[in-house]
Amino acid sequence: MPSSVVNSYTYFPETEILRIVYQSGAVYDYLKVPVSISEKFREAQSKGRFMNNVIKRRFKYIKIN
Repeated sequence: MPSSVVNSYTYFPETEILRIVYQSGAVYDYLKVPVSISEKFREAQSKGRFMNNVIKRRFKYIKIN
């Protein structure tokens, strides 16, 4: 999963949280992300583009680190 924006990610289906670790080291939890969106994110050719066009526009977040 090489990405110039996203270093890694984890989806927690029981809480619908998508945790993104950015290349900068920043960690964000995106809230109430349905499993269908997490699957589309996982399959996306460009994780950064998907983050900017879908996740960031639709879901609230909490900065973890």
